[in-house]
Amino acid sequence: MNIPFFIGWRYTGAKQRNQLVSFLSRISIAGLVVGVALLILVLSIMNGFNRELQEKILALMPQASIYHRDGVKDWQTLAKKVDQAEGVIASAPFVELNGLISVKKSAIPVMIYGIETDLELKISRLADFIDAKVLEQMTEQKDSVILGYDIARALDISAGEQVMIVVPDAEQGNGIPKVKYFTVLALLHTRTEIDNHIVLTSLANAARLSATPDRVSGLRIKLHDLFQARRVAWNIILELETGYYGNSWMNTHGNLYHAIQMSKKMVGLLMSLIVAIAAFNVVSTLIMVVVEKQGDIAILRTLGCSTQKIMSIFIVQGSLIGVIGTLLGVIFGILLSLIVQESLSAIETYFGVQFLQSDVYPLTYLPTQIMWQDIVQVSATAIVLSFLATIYPSWRASRVAPAEALRYE
Repeated sequence: MNIPFFIGWRYTGAKQRNQLVSFLSRISIAGLVVGVALLILVLSIMNGFNRELQEKILALMPQASIYHRDGVKDWQTLAKKVDQAEGVIASAPFVELNGLISVKKSAIPVMIYGIETDLELKISRLADFIDAKVLEQMTEQKDSVILGYDIARALDISAGEQVMIVVPDAEQGNGIPKVKYFTVLALLHTRTEIDNHIVLTSLANAARLSATPDRVSGLRIKLHDLFQARRVAWNIILELETGYYGNSWMNTHGNLYHAIQMSKKMVGLLMSLIVAIAAFNVVSTLIMVVVEKQGDIAILRTLGCSTQKIMSIFIVQGSLIGVIGTLLGVIFGILLSLIVQESLSAIETYFGVQFLQSDVYPLTYLPTQIMWQDIVQVSATAIVLSFLATIYPSWRASRVAPAEALRYE
């Protein structure tokens, strides 16, 4: 029989006659469970924000854009050149305008995008949120728009109603603004910050509101690799004549992406410190066990148990605490990650509040994405720290002098 493992296991699961040892072991395990579970939950939420940024926000907003300072007149020829560039999947024309949308006495600043529906569907996931028939109707029907959900909620309007859109004179700031009434065909509900400011209409409708009705603002580009957006846009501009310039999501949403990455690292570091504290709580637990079990240690020594085996007993006990606490923490962390979104939604529905507002946060819900590499990294870190925490107490146990320990027994 493996004596160190047998005794270490008995100390970890000690119950009736060793209540102090059992209590200390459970406290150490509970600390690891909480630390590991919270770390996995936080990392899953950060991964979820990163995924939603790429799959929702950047799937609708331009990944890269090519503009001309005077507008693009022959966008079909430009699109052929852009589509042949390295790293480009497809491109689509757009008209981009800043304006106001007004209903009765309320007005909200918005970003108006005029799109060519057939080409837009090749570069974005708009069809995931708006029915294809509605998009076709927007193309065919004059003066029709699709509103962001939060805009409609703020103005207290719904599909089928009319809104007034005001676009200032872009060339002469003091010129007469263009005012038109539009019918709301549908609401764009992505549950992201996009719902708070975007208005979609056909390319022809938006062109009539612009200062240059015969031109488009530029081309939106879908890329093979999001993180090459700046390089691809720059290479395209170098091949075009003077007057063209580019933009990419790294300029418009790059700060958000870097903030998510930095938050993941910082919060992960803080949560790792909690795991480290919980792991090194094993030190105090094992030291208390050593003090409690000095008589047992002395008897084992007098029976011929070597110092290495004495050390092994407490290394086994601390390692078992680390393994059990880590495994339970992983299980609870995964469960929390799976239910946190529904739980938050249920709380918001029950109390009638919304914790994440689209005008403050990029998303109005709490996404999660469990990544197994994070779980492996967290588990390995917790177990290794727990093992390292056993070295000093086990060394102290091996230094117990049998004569001194048994003097008053």
